[in-house]
Amino acid sequence: MIKRDAAVTVQQLAASFPVVAVTGPRQSGKSTLVRAVFADRPYVSLEDPDRREFATDDPRGFLEQYPGGATLDEVQRCPELFSYLQTRVDASGRLGEWILTGSQQFGMLCAVSQSLAGRVGMLALLPFALGELQAAGREPASVNDWLWEGAYPPVHDRPVDPRLWYGSYVQTYLERDVRQLIEVRDLAVFQRFLRLVAGRTGQLLNQSALGEEVGVSHNTIREWLSVLEASYVIHRLPPHHRNFNKRLVKTPKLYMLDTGLACWLLGIENASQLATHPLRGALFETAVVGEFLKACWNQGLPSNLAFWRDRAGREVDLVIDRAGILQPVEIKSGATLSRDAFRGLERWCALAGAEGSSPLLVYAGEEERDQRGVAVMPWTSLGRP
Repeated sequence: MIKRDAAVTVQQLAASFPVVAVTGPRQSGKSTLVRAVFADRPYVSLEDPDRREFATDDPRGFLEQYPGGATLDEVQRCPELFSYLQTRVDASGRLGEWILTGSQQFGMLCAVSQSLAGRVGMLALLPFALGELQAAGREPASVNDWLWEGAYPPVHDRPVDPRLWYGSYVQTYLERDVRQLIEVRDLAVFQRFLRLVAGRTGQLLNQSALGEEVGVSHNTIREWLSVLEASYVIHRLPPHHRNFNKRLVKTPKLYMLDTGLACWLLGIENASQLATHPLRGALFETAVVGEFLKACWNQGLPSNLAFWRDRAGREVDLVIDRAGILQPVEIKSGATLSRDAFRGLERWCALAGAEGSSPLLVYAGEEERDQRGVAVMPWTSLGRP
């Protein structure tokens, strides 16, 4: 098992809350994580039809089987349990008694907010962070391999061709579970939607234009994007609104949460094709943004990430809010840097003044250095303390 950074956070949550809920996309390693951390307690998968039927028909009797608590996997499949869990944890008063996992935010969060508010510690687990792969000796051979392979655990802990695994993932999860969730009858339309979303990773989100290309309404696109976000397939990065300049873009940017999945949807067949692919820069930016997001979520913290862009097109890829002090981050997919690479950070720092701190530039090269007052970081250092 590749050690997960979130293991410490899960243990901390269990020491502070009666219930711990771990959400994240399917196959991100949720079950493996909680079974390793809580190896001494019963484990029940509610994907099992017999267990699910018992839990649905007799929630009280089902929970009484586990007087000391248990790990309940994919618990959103049995929403009847949540009210009975509330009664159990209120009566026992024990911390870390129940560990829940679920693959869809909305199913978990709706039930938690209604029945377990104040009683549950939440953690979102994404696929492997780069540092987790490095610590396990599974570091990608090159930046293009990193982008093409993605970070889903099965791609890294078993001998499988990423093309075959992502193809199966799209067919069995996105085209089946997610499509059924939003009741899309025309599979071809939904497939076109997924490919077009992947092609827009790293871009400002224009729902109307996306709807026109897919051939559905603006409202339908909004609904489908919300489901993809709740299923941890995409992330909408908000614009930074602090008033450095009144003419700011107020539209979020769209990011896929895994570049391996994005590459499959884009038809990229191997890592070498990325060397000349027109979306290589967007995919590199997507991967870097994902690393910063994983760093937040693995600590059980909400995202403190945004981007900054004015209507003249001047932009900083990331703005990290660290207790009111803002760190700007520029992301460049080249292995070498020209003077132009620093201009966006220099403009932003001039506008931010004392509110800005420690500008950072992440690039696809190998050398770590300070240049023009900016800390230059190679992509391989993203996973290192």
